[in-house]
This record gives sequence, structure tokens and C-alpha cells, in this order.
Amino acid sequence: MEYADRLITSDNWITLVIMSCIALYTFAKYLYPNRFQEFIRLPLSNKYFLVHGKVDTIIHPFNIILFVAQLLSVSLVIYFFLLWQIPEKVIVNKWIYVQICTLYSVFVFVKFAIEKIIGNILNLESLINSYLYQKLSYRNILGLLFFFIAVISAYFTPLNGISFTIFFVLILVLNGIALFSSYKTHGKIILTNFFYFILYLCALEISPYIILYKVIT
Repeated sequence: MEYADRLITSDNWITLVIMSCIALYTFAKYLYPNRFQEFIRLPLSNKYFLVHGKVDTIIHPFNIILFVAQLLSVSLVIYFFLLWQIPEKVIVNKWIYVQICTLYSVFVFVKFAIEKIIGNILNLESLINSYLYQKLSYRNILGLLFFFIAVISAYFTPLNGISFTIFFVLILVLNGIALFSSYKTHGKIILTNFFYFILYLCALEISPYIILYKVIT
């Protein structure tokens, strides 16, 4: 009788990541209950920006908590995507999730820093801050969607080609709607500087994600 080794892979760390996200969302709701309710209604109403966007800074604790949850959720969905695309490489690399988190956080912070520098150079700091605040808030809302997708993929059914495609298209559409809503708020300034807006759109809103996709895949 020949015996074969049984390979057991532990997914305990995935549960830990998901529980961390739940804890962060619960913590944010506990500390800022009214703000969290307004944040949840953001896809339907701009009251959140009218109440908080004009006085709060981007580095408000509420934004930081939700960004960390976004970071964990987005990185977990990317992990599942790579597990579907290149399972042999993902299984071998035990630190791949940490690497994804690091890459995503560096990408976001570098992009944020460049946009802040451009705002200072062009004397548009207040406008850029308002735009970045809105964009971060919309991305944190999308982070909730990534969280639910991560839970479904981890505990119910693994995502396949069709579901990943649908999810990717949905994210693009929702992200496009969010950006359009933000651009609409600053429509007059964009129209008067349309050429620079197109340059910004190509350089900082499209090409970075293409580069990130190439690096990940």
C-alpha cells in the first residue's frame, strides 16, 4: 500500500482579515454613528459632503478607519483574482496577500501625494482637497462592495471568469459614476481648464490603474 501526502492549506488568515474588516466598520459606526449613517446613504444623497466635506480633513479618523477596511477588502479580492488566474504561484507564495496590501497602499499614497503636489503648484489646494475628499469617500463606499464580494468568495462560492468580469464591469461603472458626480460639482472650473483636466485624467486617473494591473498580472 502506498501512502500519499495530504496537503492541507489553512485559510484562517482570510477569516482574520474579514473579521478585521467587520471590526473596523463596527468601530467606525460606534464612534461616529450619525456620520456613518450619512456615509452609507452617499450613493443616494450628497448630504455627507454638505455636512462634513467642507470642514473635515482627508486624514479624519473616520476616513482612516474606512480606508484601512478598504485596503484589506480590495487586497483580498485581488488575492482571489490571482488565485483564480495563477493558483500555482499564489499557493507557493505565503506572503502574497501582504505584498498585495503593500503594493496597493503604496500606490494610493504615491498617487495622493502627486495630486497634492500638483494642487500646491497650481495654487488649487482647496479645490484638490475637496476633490480628494470626495474621491476617498466614494472609494470607501466601493470598499464595502469589495468586502461583500470577498465574503462571498471566501465562504460561499469561489469567483470564476464570468463573475469576475461582471464584478469588474460593475466597479468600473460605479467608479465612473462617482468620478462624474465629483467632476460635476466642479464643472465650471473644469470647463475653464479643460485641456489640463484631460491631461490630469489621462495621467493620474487612467494610466496608474493600467500600470497597477500590469504589475499585478
